[in-house]
Amino acid sequence: MSIRRKPSKYGVSSSHADEDALPTANQTSFFQKGREFESRYVNHHYTEEEKEKLATFESVDYLPPHSAVYKNWLKQQPSRLDWDRWVMMGMIGFSVGFIGFLMHQLIDVISEVKWDKASEFIKDHEFGLAWIWVIGYSVLFVVASSVPVVYYRPSAGGSGIPELIGFLNGTVVRHIFNLKTMVVKFFSCVCAVGAGLPIGPEGPMIHLGSLVGAGLSQFKSQTLKFKLPFFERFRNTEDRRNFISAGAAAGVASAFGAPVGGLLFSMEEVSSFWNMKLSWQTFFACMVSTFTTDLFNSAFEGFKYQGDFGLFKAEKNILFQISHGIGLNILAFIPTVILGIMGGLLGAVFTFLNLKIARFRRSWIAKINSKQWKNIAKVSEPVLIMIITGTASVFLPAAFPCTPFHCSFTSKGYSRKCLTDTQHPLHTERDVRNYTCPAGMSVTINGTQFTNSSYNEVATLLFLTGEKAIHHLFSRDTAYELGYASLCSVLVIYFLLACWSAGSAISSGLVVPMLFIGGTYGRIIGRAMVDLFGFHSTGYWAWMDPGAFALIGAASFFGGVSRLTMSLTVIMMEITNDIQFLLPIMVAIMVAKWVGDFATHPLYHALLELKCIPFLDSEPVILHEGSKAINLELF
Repeated sequence: MSIRRKPSKYGVSSSHADEDALPTANQTSFFQKGREFESRYVNHHYTEEEKEKLATFESVDYLPPHSAVYKNWLKQQPSRLDWDRWVMMGMIGFSVGFIGFLMHQLIDVISEVKWDKASEFIKDHEFGLAWIWVIGYSVLFVVASSVPVVYYRPSAGGSGIPELIGFLNGTVVRHIFNLKTMVVKFFSCVCAVGAGLPIGPEGPMIHLGSLVGAGLSQFKSQTLKFKLPFFERFRNTEDRRNFISAGAAAGVASAFGAPVGGLLFSMEEVSSFWNMKLSWQTFFACMVSTFTTDLFNSAFEGFKYQGDFGLFKAEKNILFQISHGIGLNILAFIPTVILGIMGGLLGAVFTFLNLKIARFRRSWIAKINSKQWKNIAKVSEPVLIMIITGTASVFLPAAFPCTPFHCSFTSKGYSRKCLTDTQHPLHTERDVRNYTCPAGMSVTINGTQFTNSSYNEVATLLFLTGEKAIHHLFSRDTAYELGYASLCSVLVIYFLLACWSAGSAISSGLVVPMLFIGGTYGRIIGRAMVDLFGFHSTGYWAWMDPGAFALIGAASFFGGVSRLTMSLTVIMMEITNDIQFLLPIMVAIMVAKWVGDFATHPLYHALLELKCIPFLDSEPVILHEGSKAINLELF
């Protein structure tokens, strides 16, 4: 296999291999164990072709420049403090925060148009028209998402996090910090997530944040062909690297509304070089990013001005706001450990399937000789996924009966308080989906509204974006809102489609699918506990709430896939505002990490190996035959 090399912007040779030319292992049969199922404590063994690919990459010298020319230039500069560095961090934070605002508003608009019209057709029992509308509308946006990635900027595909990790570790990865990549990344992510694919925008937001940090800090552009005489002292590899790390953290802060989580994510997962001063400056960038996103979101909803500019409402600025907290009980740690084990096992399966599908996709496309047909095949894959997803969303709810309830709710409450004829209260949220279920009647008595409406459980999870579906999974005092059949069906379908979508030729992230999958099986465990021990709204047993265990399950699966610990714990706190379940979340994350590490590598690092991007671990493991692994300390 021959791989072309050309000089990079750093003056060294860099890989110019097309993705189709990447090595294909002999163990790529989908039903073979292969090299995807190996413990984190086992070094990955590369094939000869993969070693050839690894050798094409060059490293970036992140040491401070000490040339004579640079020293003379420094002497000519006036003495200054780091005020300009703080200004740059603020500019990066504002820019990333505004991009996050635009992305979420656009996604909501695209999604609402799709499902509002589909609901009208289904309400009139016109399933054929509903299916044509959903598939036609969604496929249009999926094609718009995939074509620029395939034909114009392949580096904009996926989340971009593995490439970012490799670059910050010191490996030159071409085109990942290009203005064209940024435009395609944003456009592709908005179209793909808005269309309804089982993906999320958080991963691309991290890459977009790093793109802003890389470009804005240099005040020059090769694409636009300009070079401004500002912030010239930042035009070195060390400063650029630090601004990229800060931009990635700001991307997390904007996507989740989690400034502290963004800082910790960049430190724990993305960056290989870190210091205390960078922590302070990155924290400032994250603060500005979150403030900017929340400020604009406070005034607009679907780009419609709401008249509340500057009013920070918890239910709007906290991604998955938990409005009703419940007390913690030591007995809750028993199911928490079970959820942690499930998170580690299912996270390993998710990682294994992701890698298997990626290798199978690569080997299958490599068999196509024509470049044109290769590109058509790449575009066709997300279209096929969208057709399957849209078909399941339209027709799967029809296989489930309507769930009736008799509800009462006041204008002050966040959710309906619904009672059935059973001995336990059935609480149902206000924004459930009727699908074809009868709307029923509504009357108002003494300021309280009563209704005998009904809803469809599966449609409640599928007829909206992934983020809004997670709201239903995390909701409290809704023990009987979602049943086993609906949760299990959605879990299996979403799990498989999310695995398939992850590596297709679109800009996509996995955070929303991870939270959705973990929240689904967590709610199943919570529902089982309620059925076994009964529902208690107050008292010693009030901790047995399916919504609480959905939150723990989401954290466990996220941890089982990513193996994050500190940053993930803080992110889960910031996106839910549920500090009472901090300890169970920490336990679930740690158990999931321990279990997952014995089965597979973390997903992002496994993708680094799959893409043959060199990465030097801070604690390399040296294996000797017949002896245990030893840690090699580098001095």
